[in-house]
Amino acid sequence: MLLPAFALTLLLSALLLFAVQPLVAKLLLPLLGGAPMVWNTCMVFFQALLLGGYGYAHWLTSRGSLRRQTLIHLSFLFVGLLCLPMALGQDVDPGGKTPLVWLVSTLFGLVGIPFLVISASAPLLQSWFSRSGHPAAKDPYFLYAASNAGSFLALLGYPLLAEPMMRLSQQTSAWSIGYGLLVLCFAGVAVLTWRNTSATPETVVASPALSPKPKWSQRGVWILLALVPSSLMLGLTTYLTTDIASVPLLWTLPLALYLLTFILVFAKWGERLTPMAARALPIAAVTVLFLLLGEIKHPAGLLVPLHLGIFFLLTLALHGKLASLRPAPEHLTEYYLCMSIGGVLGGLLNTLVAPLVFKSVIEYPLAIAVACLVAPPPEGKQPEKKLSQQLVWPVVIGVLTALSAKFLPALSQQSHQLAMFLIFGIPLVVAFFLSRRPLVFGLTLFAVLWGASFYTAIHGQTLHAERNFFGALRVTMDPEGRIHRFYHGTTVHGIQFVDPKLQDIPLSYYHPQGSIGAFMSFYEKHKTVNRVAVIGLGAGALAVYAKDNEEWTFYEIDPAVLDIASNTNYFTYLERCGAKKVEHKIGDARLLLRNEPDHHFDLIVCDAFSSDVPPLHLITKEALQEIKAKLAPGGMILYNISSRLLNFRPVLGNIAQELQLNGFSANEIVSADDTLRYGRYSSHWAVLTADPVLLKPFAGNPFWMPLVPEPSQPVWSDDYYNILGILDWK
Repeated sequence: MLLPAFALTLLLSALLLFAVQPLVAKLLLPLLGGAPMVWNTCMVFFQALLLGGYGYAHWLTSRGSLRRQTLIHLSFLFVGLLCLPMALGQDVDPGGKTPLVWLVSTLFGLVGIPFLVISASAPLLQSWFSRSGHPAAKDPYFLYAASNAGSFLALLGYPLLAEPMMRLSQQTSAWSIGYGLLVLCFAGVAVLTWRNTSATPETVVASPALSPKPKWSQRGVWILLALVPSSLMLGLTTYLTTDIASVPLLWTLPLALYLLTFILVFAKWGERLTPMAARALPIAAVTVLFLLLGEIKHPAGLLVPLHLGIFFLLTLALHGKLASLRPAPEHLTEYYLCMSIGGVLGGLLNTLVAPLVFKSVIEYPLAIAVACLVAPPPEGKQPEKKLSQQLVWPVVIGVLTALSAKFLPALSQQSHQLAMFLIFGIPLVVAFFLSRRPLVFGLTLFAVLWGASFYTAIHGQTLHAERNFFGALRVTMDPEGRIHRFYHGTTVHGIQFVDPKLQDIPLSYYHPQGSIGAFMSFYEKHKTVNRVAVIGLGAGALAVYAKDNEEWTFYEIDPAVLDIASNTNYFTYLERCGAKKVEHKIGDARLLLRNEPDHHFDLIVCDAFSSDVPPLHLITKEALQEIKAKLAPGGMILYNISSRLLNFRPVLGNIAQELQLNGFSANEIVSADDTLRYGRYSSHWAVLTADPVLLKPFAGNPFWMPLVPEPSQPVWSDDYYNILGILDWK
């Protein structure tokens, strides 16, 4: 029973560790506007606690008898039990506080102590097993596969089973029950271990090392080989959640693959997989860098699996090399401690350092280049030459890429595909043929990334770029000098003509010829109260529709967005706003609206986005209830639900039916020619009101159609939403 007991305890502890991460992040995400940085901060927080747990395990296994160690750990497990269940207060509000500090302190209060205690399980149980007298105790590393299997099951089970089938309150209760079961499992392991050994409370089990103590250089390699995959995972997560949605499904997929590689490399066949991954690594790296540099994002149904598959190969190669360097069992806890240090450092680089050093999300491609430098060399590796000789190719390729990027932009106006191949494709193909010399290959990839920084043809000249907790912001001017664009991540959040004579024409999703123009024209004729609330500012294009007898209030969670929209060097929509009164309020709109009087606004426009996706906490039954309470009689709610991959119409249809609201939705498709010539963008809108009479004009408008519920989907609430149910891969 000893081996099954250890394996079951490891699996359960890992399942609890990795189930709580998306659970807690989902609990806190709404309070910070749905920013992808919430998940990355949670990841680093949990990595830091994991490091603390591994440090505690390393300390505990080097002191005292086996029985004393188990008693001490059981005591800490009972302390963690007293901190449950997890609960977030009703009046929690991060407003006015630094998001990072607030998030970390709230995380620790929710689950810090239980997580810290559980995180010691993997190294602690493996160390105990190595001293248990079991026939398989000589190499306990195979148990790490059981631990990672539990983690893998948790990460796949959460978005596929727990999230669609259980509410958050049920999830927290289930996690608390699981923690109680873990305490019982540890008690059972302790009893079985005591029976299987001759140790007594007075017997010190720690034995002299049977192998040399690891050198600092060896520890450094362990840390580096753990750091790079950690950074790569968070870089990919940021990339995916910026362009698709900051939801558990896309948080957990990279992490699940990351853990799967651990399962594979520590299994018996791990030594055979690493060379295979090393052979595939060069083509994988070159492919994903071409996709990133060319900003190729469609079709997402193909590209997302491709990014995940390439990430899997890169991580498998690195973790395979890490597994091949594992020490003897007596140094097991130190090995895991170094791995944890590398994981934390990788997380800190992405979460704290990258936003300060980089103005764009460049850490993902940089991590790929670093991975190629430290990965195991492929078979048939060519001998390395002198450093000066090795630098020749990277320097030549970097300079040629920079010159191409600088002097071939005009070609992209004729043929974007040809320009991408000449500027990025050829240098990356040359780099691939250098892949048998790992140092030259890795440095050449860095050189290509450097040269690519000179390419501006896709977006034009960058006028402003910055990055903060809520994402990467950028203002550009197109090559012809006609328009300014405002980007959040890679998604346009506003456009305006540079010509002052044309600056009163709202562009992008707000152009007068589209569905929003038709709605605002109708609204001007039927309004009764002259107060308008706009959730989400962007470049401020909606302000053009304001009239001199109206009061407009803009709610924006990111202060940097207000600074950009107010800067007349970039956009003049706010300056030209004709309302008699304009207010700007910084913070989460849902929390700020609670302070407004009931029945105060005639129109509330929900136009908030995190890159390409509206914050999900603004599209729940409770959110719409709170917004509805702020409407004056005859008031209307307008939602911008534009998204490349998510269809929110059935979600709003179900909520509207639940709250006795009537609605219409518009699915406006704009041609590529209109986008290029006139700055018009496709968009999806929904209008809701309690008075069906107000919607009669929409029935005859070709842009609008009735908003119908979807009975097969449950109503979204603060306690439940299912992103899988509205995925629309294109």
